[in-house]
Amino acid sequence: MDIKYFRLIKTITEEGNIANSSERLFLTQSALSHQLKELEGRLGFKVFHRTRNKWKLTEEGRELYRVANEVLETIEQGFNTIQQIKTGSKGNIKVSTECYSFYQGLPGFIQKMRMLYPQIDVDLILEATHQPISKLLSNEIDIALVTSIPANDRLSSITLFEDETYAVMHKEHRYGKAEYLSASDFANVHLIIHSFPLETVSVYEQFLKPNSITPIKISAIPLTEVSLEMVNANMGIICMPKWALKSLKMPRDLIFKSIGKHGVKRTHYLAVRKEDVHKKYINDFISSFKEEFLGM
Repeated sequence: MDIKYFRLIKTITEEGNIANSSERLFLTQSALSHQLKELEGRLGFKVFHRTRNKWKLTEEGRELYRVANEVLETIEQGFNTIQQIKTGSKGNIKVSTECYSFYQGLPGFIQKMRMLYPQIDVDLILEATHQPISKLLSNEIDIALVTSIPANDRLSSITLFEDETYAVMHKEHRYGKAEYLSASDFANVHLIIHSFPLETVSVYEQFLKPNSITPIKISAIPLTEVSLEMVNANMGIICMPKWALKSLKMPRDLIFKSIGKHGVKRTHYLAVRKEDVHKKYINDFISSFKEEFLGM
């Protein structure tokens, strides 16, 4: 059914007759009468009871008027959304990271985004973890959180912050009195990580692998809370930055140790497609993200 018929029904109902509707629809009374006659002929029923001064909807007409309101409102909302997308103020952002440990701080940030920017939907795409750059290039995600600048001309990177990864252990651990952990110390520990492969674990890739060290035992525990319980039971150690544990209740008996004499540090970046850099909702996300994590 043509949209013009929905507008015709809505306008005549609200104006009361053809005469009053003519000026609002910018059509002659004759043209409107012709449209209405054509519509009723196609439908097989009268839409209005005609009187000289006031036209009233028939029972079928009332249902049609309800449908007309829904249809026209949906169309209006759709065009408003399209306009917002066109101007860049509204959009959906799919985010992923190269490491599960960073998800610890994201839910709280996304909740704040929903309050500050209700027109922006942010989704965490967990299945893209460990391969965010390839997913970014294939348009499966929109923003990737990584620890190295992607070497691709289609992407831009925004520097966020530098953090340090610490070994978290029970105070009575065999290395609890050490000033810091050397690479050789890791050969004798049970290392708890979030997930395999080891190449995605920063302490292994940056510190252990260059020193040809592999811990005697490695367990992948995706839930940080469970990992902390194991560490609190002196069943192993985990390696994480302190900020990633802020939202969790830390057992009193856990301590932090630097890894290596100079520490294991990394810089975080947001990677985004160059074609999206100037979109307002992307910039709103980036500026809010930088503000949220600036002090990490």
